[in-house]
Amino acid sequence: MNIKKSAEKYEDYIIERRRYYHQYPEITLEEKDTTEALIKDLHEMGITDIKRFEKGWYGFVATITGGKPGKTVMLRSDIDALPVKEETNLPFSSKNIGKMHACGHDAHMAMLLGAAKILQEIKEDISGTVKLMFQPAEEWGIGAPEAISQGFLIGVDAIYGTHVWADIPTGTFNFENGDRMAGAGIGKLTVKGVGAHGSAPHLGHDAIVAASAIVMAIQSIVSRMNNPLKPLVVGVGTIHGGLGYNIIPSNVEMDLTIRYYDVEIGNNIERIIRKVAENMAKAYGCQAIFEYGHRIEPVSNQDESLIAIAQNAVKKLYGEDALVPMTKLTSSEDYAFFMGKVPGIFGFAGIKSADVPGSEKNNHNQCFTVDERMLSKGAAVAAQFAYDYLKDNTMQKKGGEK
Repeated sequence: MNIKKSAEKYEDYIIERRRYYHQYPEITLEEKDTTEALIKDLHEMGITDIKRFEKGWYGFVATITGGKPGKTVMLRSDIDALPVKEETNLPFSSKNIGKMHACGHDAHMAMLLGAAKILQEIKEDISGTVKLMFQPAEEWGIGAPEAISQGFLIGVDAIYGTHVWADIPTGTFNFENGDRMAGAGIGKLTVKGVGAHGSAPHLGHDAIVAASAIVMAIQSIVSRMNNPLKPLVVGVGTIHGGLGYNIIPSNVEMDLTIRYYDVEIGNNIERIIRKVAENMAKAYGCQAIFEYGHRIEPVSNQDESLIAIAQNAVKKLYGEDALVPMTKLTSSEDYAFFMGKVPGIFGFAGIKSADVPGSEKNNHNQCFTVDERMLSKGAAVAAQFAYDYLKDNTMQKKGGEK
């Protein structure tokens, strides 16, 4: 059994499937054709134990049952794309205009399909069960909690996930201890004032002036109320208000993003923003209403045994030099919901190469692409992790015998 050679054997298949899914991206909550194509791909491998998401959701979990009893490990890929108009000029560019796999989920699907091929080939030697999750709606941060609510983690002992990333070169991986991606919150701030004629501002309470003051005031949360040793971002992404040049507006709406690593900050930030906004609005004779929406906790690798298995899988397949450090990110991932329920590991697969234009771009860029030479390696590491995790846990149950 040589997982590295199996991955090399399936490299053309993995690249072909990545290009297919890249051409037909579907955005969050629209992943119908992607789901059907993935199921067809698995059926062609002989993997037919499929459980679909229900309640109008797309995506599914497939199961490979090993030839020997043991625990259950889950490998996860997200499947949704972004509302981005592609500008890569690749021969397999998106055929769905205005939609693009600009975050690499096409690569994630292809790598998981490759891992499925490898594991299906050696399933009689697997000690336990491998579940393959093709998860919808990651870009909105709602697919993972829905998967949990529909019971897909029941019976799962550990979960593995990776993300392609341009901060590290192609052929390398990062599976590091501690915080890897930030927690995130979404806020909506509404400022209500009193409208008036633009020539008589004293007869109204200007919601735009109050909102402007709030935008500046909430920056002091980061600079003066937060411990500078604990990173925090409070950003205003949109601001909408006003009806005409000569009208004092009575209403302004703003959308906020909040990023953090410290869970205590995540627990307190809603109260702090609300207090600052309400007090500042009051000073201008207005009212501020803060609604704190969907929240994602930080992605943090805390299980030392899973970190070791993932790191050793990389070393075993591609050597010590293939395992590299990487700075933690302020972007977020709904994979954090899974890690809050079962032991988990999350890593990064490097896709940056000087001879692949676009592979150095940040995710969500209209010119983003990946070095496809990385895909078979990502598939191999996922398969090796699953195989080793199940084998190691079987040994532990036998008292550590080898």
